Amino acid sequence: MIKDITLGQFFPGTSKIHRMDPRVKLALTFFLIIFIFVADTVAATALTVAAVLVLIKLTRVPFQMYIRGLKAILLIVLFTSVLNIFYVRTGHVLLEWGILRITVDGVLRSICIAVRIAIMILLSSVLTYTTSPTDLTTAMERLIKPLKALHVPVHEIAMMMTIALRFVPTLLEETDKITSAQKARGADLESGSVIQRMKAMIPILIPLFVSAFRRAYELAMAMECRCYNGGDHRTTMKQLKLRPLDIWAMVISGIFGVGVILCNFIPPHM
Repeated sequence: MIKDITLGQFFPGTSKIHRMDPRVKLALTFFLIIFIFVADTVAATALTVAAVLVLIKLTRVPFQMYIRGLKAILLIVLFTSVLNIFYVRTGHVLLEWGILRITVDGVLRSICIAVRIAIMILLSSVLTYTTSPTDLTTAMERLIKPLKALHVPVHEIAMMMTIALRFVPTLLEETDKITSAQKARGADLESGSVIQRMKAMIPILIPLFVSAFRRAYELAMAMECRCYNGGDHRTTMKQLKLRPLDIWAMVISGIFGVGVILCNFIPPHM
C-alpha cells in the first residue's frame, strides 16, 4: 500500500503539459477541480472524465503510475461511496431493510462521488507528475503574491508547502524500509486486534519521526550554509513567461467549463 502512494513524485519529460507555465497549470488545476464538483449530470461527469483522460495521455507518463495513485485511496473511495448509498433516501427503492434503504438516486450519487474523487486525484497527479517542486514553489509564490499587501509571508508559505510535498515520497520510502526491517526482526504488524495493531505501529512511528526530524535539521543546515534568505529581493533562475501554449490551454479550459455547465441541463441528474 505504501509503495502505491505516488503523491509528490515528478517525472521529467518534454510533453506539452510539461512545457506549460507552472502558474497556468496550478491555476487550471484548481479551475478544473471546481468544475468536477459542478458537474451534476451523467453527461457532465462523462465530459470531465474524458477531459482528464486526454490530459493523462498528453503527459506521456505511464498510465500505471496513475493507477498506483488511485489504489492508495481505494478504501477511502469505497467507504465514501457506501455512505452515500444509504444517505440518499429519495427515488425508486431497490432494497430496504429496517432503517437502511438503497435507492436508484443513492446508487447514482454514490457512483458520482467515487468518480469525482478519482478524477480529482488523477488531476492532482497530472500537476505533480509534470511540474518540478521548484516550479511549484515559484508558481505558488507568484499566484498568492497579492497577499503580501496583507503582510502574509507568501514566500515562506510556498516554500513550506513545496518542501512538504517534496518529502512525501522520501518519507514513504523510509516508512517502507523501517517496516521491512521490523518484519525481519520478527515484528507482527498484520495480525491481532485493532489495539494490538496500533501498538505494533509504535516501533515504526518512532524511528520515522526521528528520521523526519533529522532530515529537517539537515535541510535547515544546508539552507543556512548556502546563505538562503527568501524574500522580496530573491530572484529565480527560471523566469516564467506566458506562451501561446498557455493561452490555448486557458481557452480550452474555458470551453470545457462552458461545456460542463451546458451538460448540467441534460438529464438525468446524479
